[in-house]
Amino acid sequence: MKKSKIVIYTECAIMVALATVLSMLPLVEMPYGGSITVASALPILVLSYRRGVRYGVLSGFLYSTLQLLLGLKNLSYFTTWYSVLAVILLDYLVAFTVVGLGGLFRKYFTSQANALAVGALTVSMARYILHTIAGATVWAGISIPTGATLVYSISYNATYMIPETIILAIVAFYIGNTVDFAQEMPTRVVKKSENSTKVFLFSTLGGLFAVIGAVVDICLIFPKLQMDDGTFSFIGFTLVSWFAVLIVTLVSLVLAAVFFLLARQADQRSRETSGK
Repeated sequence: MKKSKIVIYTECAIMVALATVLSMLPLVEMPYGGSITVASALPILVLSYRRGVRYGVLSGFLYSTLQLLLGLKNLSYFTTWYSVLAVILLDYLVAFTVVGLGGLFRKYFTSQANALAVGALTVSMARYILHTIAGATVWAGISIPTGATLVYSISYNATYMIPETIILAIVAFYIGNTVDFAQEMPTRVVKKSENSTKVFLFSTLGGLFAVIGAVVDICLIFPKLQMDDGTFSFIGFTLVSWFAVLIVTLVSLVLAAVFFLLARQADQRSRETSGK
């Protein structure tokens, strides 16, 4: 029992460290604040699914503490203790601790991929709400205009939280279809057959190209939707290089389709062989 606890706590520490490193390597720094990461919350989400919400929340809290330390400079904008406390709670401690609740849906979905994707959407929405509340209250008059603060905060936080949410959900769904986290030692998700290695490799590459295409498209589109005042605007769609988006989408879809077809053929050959 003691050994099991040590293993779990070690896993928590590794996942917190991994999430922190991913958060420090953004895919895109938004022009007027915020960043899009490569699913930096995923390690905490997976841990919560594997070990339960209790360990997920604990890891989420540790993750939030590290995020606070990395963002201490933001506290210098405030002069009162209650405004500093509000930012610490809303923008850091509570906002990132809620990521640890992502494993709540394990018992409600038979599909691991669906449970992780729904968990990703839920915790991201909770984060978005908390950041929006902080923007409409504490940050009003500092980085957010005092007029129409709620509308501005909703719009501003949408510029990076929407793409962050989409990427996290896509990657969580992909990982959920690739790795079985319910096992004590995570294993690949694939039917056992003579060609199981080929099926796994081809299907994994197909999914990977699809995910990469979606992530690149998001990074090409969403930074253009943040206006000069930091708010979200559909006018930015006219500034997007749609030719680049089209090329990325077509290439990723073609590569994904090729590898999925190869995986299907390998699986069919395996079925025919086992039938004989």
